[in-house]
Amino acid sequence: MKLKEIVPILRIFDVPKAREFYLDYLEFQEDWEHRFEEGYPLYIQISKGPIKLHLSEHYGDCSPGAAVRIEVEEIADFQQKLIEKQYSYSKPGLEKKPWESQECCVTDPFGNRIIFYEYDEEEG
Repeated sequence: MKLKEIVPILRIFDVPKAREFYLDYLEFQEDWEHRFEEGYPLYIQISKGPIKLHLSEHYGDCSPGAAVRIEVEEIADFQQKLIEKQYSYSKPGLEKKPWESQECCVTDPFGNRIIFYEYDEEEG
C-alpha cells in the first residue's frame, strides 16, 4: 500500500456562510460541488495550493468542532492579511507555542478550527 494524500472533511450548516469564510476570507477556491438532487445536502471540495478540504452539510459525514492543522510559510504575513480584511467574525492572533512553532488559529462559522502554523527556522 502507498499512501497518497489526506483530505479532511469539515461539517458546515450554511453554504453562503461557508463560502464567505473559506472562499472570500481564507481565499480557498471551490473545485467542485455535489448534491444527490435538488434540496439535498451539499458536499464541496475547496483547495488552496496543495491543500484540499471537503465541506459537507451531510449529517453523518463528520461532527462540527473539528480541528485541522495546515503548515504554511510566512505566517506573519498571512495573519496580517487576514486582519486587514476586517472580517467581522475573526481577528486571529499569532501565537508562539512551546513546541517551537507560531500559530494562527481561525474558527469557521460552524466551530471548526483551522490552525495555520510555521515552525521556527532554527527548528524547521
